[in-house]
Amino acid sequence: QVQLVESGGGLVQPGGSLRLSCTASGVIARIYTMGWYRQAPGNRRELVAVITSSGSTNYADSVKGRFTIFRENAKNTVVLQMNSLKSEDTGVYHCNRGLTPYFTWGQGTQVTVSS
Repeated sequence: QVQLVESGGGLVQPGGSLRLSCTASGVIARIYTMGWYRQAPGNRRELVAVITSSGSTNYADSVKGRFTIFRENAKNTVVLQMNSLKSEDTGVYHCNRGLTPYFTWGQGTQVTVSS
């Protein structure tokens, strides 16, 4: 089974930045469309950013212009750079395939945006 490990979350003030990293096996990170998802309290998980094996990206309207997804292939990671964070960005962030079938979900990393 593929293991997905998310890191980089934390507590940040509104307007701040965080850099989330998703680590998987090298081949998985390279050949699959990968995405970042978030789940806010009381809400279902939503896809916020995706990147294809060729490097094409797409973003949810709520994060467009503020978040950037990219790969660091040598490190077997998919990165989500989050800038200009808002309280609405609070939630548990997971990485996984950008489409079904999903790999087994990891534990995610908590992002809390609060003053």
